[in-house]
Amino acid sequence: MKTYATQIDLPAQARSQAVALLNQQLADTLDLFTQVKQAHWNVKGMHFIALHELFDRLAEEAEGYTDDLAERATALGGVAQGTARVAAKVSRLPEIAIEGLDGKAAVKALAERYAALAASTRAAIEAANRLGDASTADLFTEISRGLDKSLWLLEAHLQA
Repeated sequence: MKTYATQIDLPAQARSQAVALLNQQLADTLDLFTQVKQAHWNVKGMHFIALHELFDRLAEEAEGYTDDLAERATALGGVAQGTARVAAKVSRLPEIAIEGLDGKAAVKALAERYAALAASTRAAIEAANRLGDASTADLFTEISRGLDKSLWLLEAHLQA
């Protein structure tokens, strides 16, 4: 993969590994974004409007994370790999149902995906720290906090 010169004071090998880590999280987060939009467009049931609006808000947040991840990859001299085809090829998230989901099923499916991405993001924090890249670890930490909050919002709908 092509890299660009930068004066960021991390060794080239660490920057390259951080870019690969960022691109994996970018693919997963892009996939999450599209799955949340799928749920937003197709949710059904008594709580439609509340979930429709919640899912839209969650999608906006996920889209923001993708921009932050991609920009950090390029700041490190890498190339952000953020097309839908790349995300579909390498995402580790399971696919959400394409048909309309009733509200509870949509919330449950999204909660599972948020939990998976939050877990991989915490693993990415540790990996970035091992590379000596505190800035990338901090970005992952910020995203982890946001994912956990979104997971809480989803799980609150499932609790009695």
